[in-house]
Amino acid sequence: MGHLTPFLRLATMLLHHNCHVTLITTHPTVSKSESDLISKFHSSFPQVNQLHFHLLPPSHASATKADPFFLRFEAIRTSSHLLPSLLSSVSPPLSSFVYDMTLISPLLPVADSLGVPHYILFTSSATMLSFFSYFPTVSASLPTLSDVEIPGVSSIPRSSIPPLLLVPNSLFGNIFNEDSPKLTKLHGALINTFEELEAQSLEALNGGKVVKELPPVYAVGPFVPGEFEKEDQRGAPLKWLDDKAKGSVVYVSFGSRTAMGRDQMREIGEGLVRSGSMFLWVVKGKKVDREEEEEGLEGVLGLELVEKIKERGLVVKEWVDQREILDHEAVGGFVSHCGWNSVVEAAWYGVPIMGWPLGGDQKINAEVVSKRGWGVWNKDWGWEGESVVKGEEIGEAIREMMNDEILRIKAAEVKEAARKAISVDGGCEVTLQKLIEKWNKF
Repeated sequence: MGHLTPFLRLATMLLHHNCHVTLITTHPTVSKSESDLISKFHSSFPQVNQLHFHLLPPSHASATKADPFFLRFEAIRTSSHLLPSLLSSVSPPLSSFVYDMTLISPLLPVADSLGVPHYILFTSSATMLSFFSYFPTVSASLPTLSDVEIPGVSSIPRSSIPPLLLVPNSLFGNIFNEDSPKLTKLHGALINTFEELEAQSLEALNGGKVVKELPPVYAVGPFVPGEFEKEDQRGAPLKWLDDKAKGSVVYVSFGSRTAMGRDQMREIGEGLVRSGSMFLWVVKGKKVDREEEEEGLEGVLGLELVEKIKERGLVVKEWVDQREILDHEAVGGFVSHCGWNSVVEAAWYGVPIMGWPLGGDQKINAEVVSKRGWGVWNKDWGWEGESVVKGEEIGEAIREMMNDEILRIKAAEVKEAARKAISVDGGCEVTLQKLIEKWNKF
């Protein structure tokens, strides 16, 4: 979902600019959430040319890997040679080609053969793109580096480097090693950010400070959540929020991929109770929503804690419409893993963030939020699974966020800047218009 959602939002923007869009999606999907979102998108935009990319079955060795989402990345890469015949059927012919950031090596020859401009959609922050771009310079010495100094950007401490990059021969690390040196062969990178959010990183990338021959980085964000994402009916979470005081509720969600251990989930529950705030907590017990949940909340959190939670909060285990929750006036803070989609959504709706990065690019993203001033994060909490953060500490951190007037002021400023970016003369709108003018020449 972290890669699919921004693609669909970008497609929506292009449709609103009178572009003819072809969307290629892989089948089968890993999660039901992905399948449902694709269906809703095509129902809202029947004019979109839909192509199904049927993947080859994984090898026996690959099929035993633990993470089904990384397994999917690998399946797409090994099936990429099937794409040319699929693309040859597109009508009218393509004038540009945008593909996922994890597919540079396998799709670069395919993209070159089309004879049109081709780009990646980088589904993280510009600061993370700086790290990705600079990675070939430091990859060999990464095992012994304490910090990564990126010219013109900032220092990335070792503790913030995505953990899988430090694991020998991990799929994530292999993608970085294979794909990052090829960035210079693209016509550009599109990214869901905006100037007022990441001015320093964007200037360093486009000014040749990070990598001299890097192609243009186009800040075409913020991607605005689309109407196609809206649930058919107003669910229980929104109805529960309706009678809560303005800014009184803390929303807790760690994204579509993260399933925490039971001990940590119980400590989060204790922390929320201790915080004194009303709360809406989205609990994810499995990585993949097609897997059956083996236990109810009582089994995961314990009956005593569930009874305490009922007094001040609502806990849900199903998929929620995050955009409508963040847009609700009752929500005054967001405890987030700092996945980039969640960060940009919080910026769009002006909601302060308490970051709790759990893996991947999330510490780098959390630092973007912290530097911009509308969020905080505790750098001592470590990655998910390294240790159990106690409820007392969690409760105190939430209390501090919810009572911090400066965070609210900064969040309102970021919201205003995000809205300005997509206005008629805003940075996103100007950049997008220039890109479309370029594509019209092909």
